[in-house]
Amino acid sequence: MNAYQFSGGSLPLLLSIPHAGTMLTPEVEAGLSTAAQGLCDTDWHIPQLYDFAREMGVSVLVGNYSRFVIDLNRPPDNQALYTTATTGLYPETLFDGTPTFAPGKTPTAAQRDSYLHQIWQPYHEKIQQELARIRQQFGYALLFDAHSIASVIPRLFDGRLPDLNLGTNDGASCSEAIAQQLTACCAAQSRYSWVLNGRFKGGYITRAYGKPQDNQHAIQLELAQCNYMDEQPPFNWRGDKAASLQPLLKQLIETLLQHHKK
Repeated sequence: MNAYQFSGGSLPLLLSIPHAGTMLTPEVEAGLSTAAQGLCDTDWHIPQLYDFAREMGVSVLVGNYSRFVIDLNRPPDNQALYTTATTGLYPETLFDGTPTFAPGKTPTAAQRDSYLHQIWQPYHEKIQQELARIRQQFGYALLFDAHSIASVIPRLFDGRLPDLNLGTNDGASCSEAIAQQLTACCAAQSRYSWVLNGRFKGGYITRAYGKPQDNQHAIQLELAQCNYMDEQPPFNWRGDKAASLQPLLKQLIETLLQHHKK
């Protein structure tokens, strides 16, 4: 199974994009409910939105498979990351609570175990390998985990989600100085709303690989999708909106890199 796409860079930063994949295994494709068949909970167009990162020299890792097969940003033991409503390693419901699979069409335990070993594990092994390479070369490593979500999902959060949602696992995944620099970058502009460690504090990737005590820092950015795409099917890319957002995203990544330059 081709679990991911990877392009190596020359900077001490790995950009992880775990939820943009749309590939399905035959059993998942055959079993999806009508509501799930459009892959509505995908982080649509995120690799395109961050195209500038490759040009900068950032290493980029993108998962190929849909989160409806297996969620790369959940722990392998499927322990809940949030006390509020969420989805698991093998999502049984969509974000709005609708069943992911038609009755009796859920993949078997054996099939899901194969997804863990053939899709989830290779993605995480690549994260580990690239962060180790970066640390060996630079003495430190930075991880930026890029996500997006519909701006209004009543089951997950009240009202409208802020435009930019930075997560550092309540300060455990990166240094306080880095978090302060990133929030200062957000605060210096007025077009987009933002929050640090609000509803989205960082998923498994941020929590597992953010080790500031070892000079390895990780942050998650959850974007409200209305800022760069249409949130209704067919989820079209909006180049006009993306062009306004991308300079701020680039500034965040440049701020992260400049802060830790030695």
